[in-house]
Amino acid sequence: MNKIVVIYESKYGYTKRYAEWTAKALSCPIFERKRFHTQDFSKYDIIVYGGGLYAGSVSGIKLIADSWRILSKKKVFLFTCGLADTNHPDNVSNIKKSLSKALSPEMLSHIELFHLRGGIDYSKLNFIHKSMMYMLRRMLLKKGLNNLSAEERYIIDTYGSCIDFTDSKSIQPLTAKVLAASCNETQ
Repeated sequence: MNKIVVIYESKYGYTKRYAEWTAKALSCPIFERKRFHTQDFSKYDIIVYGGGLYAGSVSGIKLIADSWRILSKKKVFLFTCGLADTNHPDNVSNIKKSLSKALSPEMLSHIELFHLRGGIDYSKLNFIHKSMMYMLRRMLLKKGLNNLSAEERYIIDTYGSCIDFTDSKSIQPLTAKVLAASCNETQ
């Protein structure tokens, strides 16, 4: 079996939780992005990177973009983690659109993408993220409650709460693809 590594960046713990579950399922090492050195990519054949979604960008995605010369020769899997419902096609489309701002078309065609649903705990948000959620809520309220989608209404109804959508079962498609890639590489 090829050497697999999981690397992640997490601000509030939801992405970290998925990264830990993934590393455990794959029996491989796990590193927080700030503790992983780009020269260490040479030790691994399969890279799994997880980053939280914040204001339309993936946390730590610069590591993938800046290391593409090395990573283009490896199997790369990327999972995002955010509050948006990943079963809604518009949300997945928006995630892909924001990724296209950070990654080239070549990178996007080479990387296998997975989107996992995280959570939010308003009591732990930093000032910037609290301000962004406050502004989002105000913007949604201006639309009028009758004009909101179910997801937008949920944001209004749960504002200020702690919501956790993480589910260990949701990593199964990701881990299955990584294991299949690992088996295919060794044959």
